[in-house]
Amino acid sequence: MSTSEAVSPYIAARHEWDERYGSLITQAGNWRRAFLISAAIALVAVAGAIWLSVHSRTRVFVVALDQLGRSVAAGYADQTSVASDDRVRRSSILNWVESLRTVTSDTVAQTKAIRAVYAQIAQGSGAMNAINDFYRGDPPQARGKTETVSVEVNTVLPTSDRSYEVDWTETTRDLQGVVTATARWKGSFMIAVDPPTDEAAARVNPLGIYVTNASWSRVL
Repeated sequence: MSTSEAVSPYIAARHEWDERYGSLITQAGNWRRAFLISAAIALVAVAGAIWLSVHSRTRVFVVALDQLGRSVAAGYADQTSVASDDRVRRSSILNWVESLRTVTSDTVAQTKAIRAVYAQIAQGSGAMNAINDFYRGDPPQARGKTETVSVEVNTVLPTSDRSYEVDWTETTRDLQGVVTATARWKGSFMIAVDPPTDEAAARVNPLGIYVTNASWSRVL
């Protein structure tokens, strides 16, 4: 009798069972290893996301624009500030002078300009008294019924870290657009910087630049 013939049916069945069970054990082991590898990858990904959120490399780039949409200052947010960037302060003074001296027949636009002027005046300052007297003595709404005045700022020169000398040209036209007069003006303005701490202040004066003293006269 050969060896294969001597193997009992019981032993043969046992071998077959061992082979099947061993295959299941191997498959289960492979699945466990695959799960552990996937879990390790997910853990590393989560840890990386947390680290990136804590150590963010995002940098905000800020561009300051004047009323005509021209760029007057630009830089990363941690480098650009009202206190350190003179270009931003000069742009603010430029816009303020344009709003102060512009006369338009559009009553809505004129009212908006006047509000912009007062939004940038320090309360109780000499500038407040000067502007009140100016609007009472020469109200732009009344002038706008017969003429308009456009303003072109020529230079804004700092005379100290908080004072500026501004030179501008005013062109007066009648309501048909015909030029009736051209004059140069020069003014001295002092400012204070007080960044807004609430939403209401940020809406009307987001830079927190306020005029504290203002005087101007026509250049003869």
